[in-house]
Amino acid sequence: MTAPIQLSAGGSLYERIGPEALAALVTRFYALVAQDPDLSPIFPADLTLTAQKQLAFLTGFLGGPPLYHQNYGPPRLRARHLPHAITPTRGRAWLSCMENALQDTPQIGGAEAQELHAALARVAAHMVNTPDDDATLDGKVGQLLSID
Repeated sequence: MTAPIQLSAGGSLYERIGPEALAALVTRFYALVAQDPDLSPIFPADLTLTAQKQLAFLTGFLGGPPLYHQNYGPPRLRARHLPHAITPTRGRAWLSCMENALQDTPQIGGAEAQELHAALARVAAHMVNTPDDDATLDGKVGQLLSID
């Protein structure tokens, strides 16, 4: 789930979107996450490092330089998210925040927005690790595992 998405005409999705637009998307996304009642409990109060890591990951995932790998090692997305109860509800909330961030980032439009949304929808589905009715486990797994 961490291989760069396939190239379309005109270069990688990262090249077509550009680093500035991707940074704007991530900034807007985390502003929305901080306000989301389903997501904010599983994120740190200070989202600065989280946003930096997300930007580094997306840069490589979309075909740009492998910044996440260079700075933090292999992404291991599922393993890094195991300490948190990622329910279907939270997966949908995450994707909704990303959809809203995409709409609020006019530099990313048309085919690029659709392609990015499709790729991130797959990531959101892949991250789900807990049924909705087991969300009370959140934090308990994180106390047992120290991943990141």
